[in-house]
Amino acid sequence: MTPVTPVADAVPGLDTDALLDDPDIRIIVCCGSGGVGKTTTAAALGVRAAERGRKVVVLTIDPARRLAQSMGIDQLDNIPRRVEGIEGDGELHAMMLDMKRTFDETVEAHADAERARAILENPFYQSLSAGFAGTQEYMAMEKLGQLRARDEWDLIIVDTPPSRSALDFLDAPKRLGSFLDGTFIRLLMAPAKMGGRAGMKFLNVGMSMMTGTLGKLLGGQFLRDVQTFVAAMDTMFGGFRTRADATYKLLQAPGTAFLVVATPERDALREAAYFVERLAAEDMPLAGLVLNRVHGSEASRLSAERALAAAENLEETRIVDQTAGKAALCDPAVTSPEASEPPLSPEPEPDPTSEPSSGPAPESAPTSADVRESERDPAPAPDHAPENAPAVAPAVPVVPVTPVVPVEELTAGLLRLHAERMQVVAREQHTRDRFAALHPEVPVTEVAALPGDVHDLVGLRTIGDRLATGSGSAPAESA
Repeated sequence: MTPVTPVADAVPGLDTDALLDDPDIRIIVCCGSGGVGKTTTAAALGVRAAERGRKVVVLTIDPARRLAQSMGIDQLDNIPRRVEGIEGDGELHAMMLDMKRTFDETVEAHADAERARAILENPFYQSLSAGFAGTQEYMAMEKLGQLRARDEWDLIIVDTPPSRSALDFLDAPKRLGSFLDGTFIRLLMAPAKMGGRAGMKFLNVGMSMMTGTLGKLLGGQFLRDVQTFVAAMDTMFGGFRTRADATYKLLQAPGTAFLVVATPERDALREAAYFVERLAAEDMPLAGLVLNRVHGSEASRLSAERALAAAENLEETRIVDQTAGKAALCDPAVTSPEASEPPLSPEPEPDPTSEPSSGPAPESAPTSADVRESERDPAPAPDHAPENAPAVAPAVPVVPVTPVVPVEELTAGLLRLHAERMQVVAREQHTRDRFAALHPEVPVTEVAALPGDVHDLVGLRTIGDRLATGSGSAPAESA
């Protein structure tokens, strides 16, 4: 009979070191749903790539600023900052996307000084650059394009925004590019050409269809702000659309690699599967799946069922508690505690032929019962001790003794903890197998669950090691 190969064993492994060492790979995009460890993964890959000789910049959009803390940087901003403490010939820089500042830099780079100042001071532009839906994702793409155009780093690692859906990162360029195309310009210019209330009514209808944010600003002053904005930005709208399309093609290029990050939970892997399918539909290169926070056990041979059964036996004083096994349950001489104690020596019977002694009876030796009785009820001390009586040592204070938990109880508790751990392992394995059955072609690397957050370069190196090996036990206080 041919043995059945487990699904997890048939999944190809992801070689992250080969990916980082490939000089043709210039961009790595870490994507996935929120809370799966994208930022930590991006930072760990950056540290490992730099220490393997590459000049790397990590672009993060994480508002928690954990990346700066783990890299020993006081703060991250829109300018790449050099990370100290990297071991090796490479370099590591890190930066955090400032959405509005990136928008401002784009305006300053594609408009003359006077027009740029008019745009940056325009209230309508300030509202658009700070709060329009999709602006953060679009500006992340814009910054990626800027970094790639500078050709200063040979590897750019992008941590995608923590949006509701990981697909927003791919949709944003097209969505914002369509918003800033010629149709939008004609819509904004129409009220100025029509004039009067009819123009304002047309503006109200059109803008309410475009975005709720603009609807809050309706009024005469708003109309003048829009006209000023459109006049200043007229030559730039086409540039936004062109750059969005160029960045989208950059993501499709062979020099780009996508890493989908997930945890072995049903919702996270469902989102990962959807993203894998979307990348394939968009012809974007997928390198593989990073599975974070995977649980395991060094005692996996002991199943959850056997651990629970052993714990119940210990707690209920059943067969496993008996030294003699099944015989102990049937033989009272074995199970009785008195049976194991040696019998007391019998007292000699009196000789009937001997005559009773007329002298005083010898004082019998104290028995163990007498000793116990004297210890429990000592004789009361006299009220007045004799003058030459030796001094009595002061009484030693009684120290309360902490009750000792029986070994059986501790063992039963550990067995139950192990059973819970094995149940988690089984559930995660079942979820991974379902993903592998749907996408057997996707390489996977697993990162063991660590006891805490990464807080320094040592922790990032530990994550990098786990990414490279796909296994390994977590250190006690590494991340």
